[in-house]
Amino acid sequence: MTATTQAAKPKRTEAQRRENRTGWAFMAPFGILFAIVFIIPIFYAIYSSFFRQVTEGGGAYGGGELVNKFVGFQNFEYVLTSGDFWSGVGRVLIYTLIQVPLMIVVALALAMVIDSFVVKHITGFRLGYFLPYAIPGVVASIIWVYLYNGQISPIVKGLAAIGVNVDFFSKNVVLASMANITTWTFTGYNMLIFLAALQAIPHELYEAARIDGASGWQISMRIKLPNVRSAALLSMLLSIVGTIQLFNEPQIMQTADPGISKTYTPMMMAMNTSQGTLTPGGDGPASAVAIVMALIAGILAMIYALVERKANEQ
Repeated sequence: MTATTQAAKPKRTEAQRRENRTGWAFMAPFGILFAIVFIIPIFYAIYSSFFRQVTEGGGAYGGGELVNKFVGFQNFEYVLTSGDFWSGVGRVLIYTLIQVPLMIVVALALAMVIDSFVVKHITGFRLGYFLPYAIPGVVASIIWVYLYNGQISPIVKGLAAIGVNVDFFSKNVVLASMANITTWTFTGYNMLIFLAALQAIPHELYEAARIDGASGWQISMRIKLPNVRSAALLSMLLSIVGTIQLFNEPQIMQTADPGISKTYTPMMMAMNTSQGTLTPGGDGPASAVAIVMALIAGILAMIYALVERKANEQ
């Protein structure tokens, strides 16, 4: 570095250095917690995925002790060649293809209704739609299992009274029952994302459109929808990643429907594998399941982002 370059480079004052240190000090608690609850578990999961619990020692009559043995990529080979795993992936993909678009459309419709001039008392509607998201997923699943139970459910009894007999736990309906729980829980959350995007649109655009004679429908289609594409992308990406991790709904519904197996979804397979109720058991195979699902979720999110980008460029 030449003397001219050194002279041209401004030196930080003591006040600037003190301000930087203060900023890092405020960021430190978040950084430490983020590393503890997110970064470190990821690296530990990757590390443990290369080990498997095996029994060593003992004699002809059994015995011995469980030890973690390095097995390389055997856990990943087990996951990728497991029919139960790919069956679970297939269910989750079908679930995602049906539930996510439906939820996004409903959330967008609710946001546009609330944003319109027809709706008054927006705060009450916004809170009412968001309230299901404030209920923990496990609690929401328990509530809906009660509502699906044919013996005590007011919904089932009400439909039966008008001649419609529905079994929400039947083989062909149970996946839709889970999708209903997720849609009920997360529609309000996605609605708020769309509503924030809609309220960020300059109102001058609406006034100019009305002066030009545009109707409310034309304003919605020509102004509002194009301006919420980024919000739609965010909602879709979050929803895809979330539904790939489907766990609460089938795990709770399993208590009322024995037909839901321990490998119904990959996340259920991972949990039951870690608890040793599936073979091979332990943290190693369970970590391999989780890592493969994380890669699948990342690939799906990347594909959707690329498709969305190309669609916006046209």
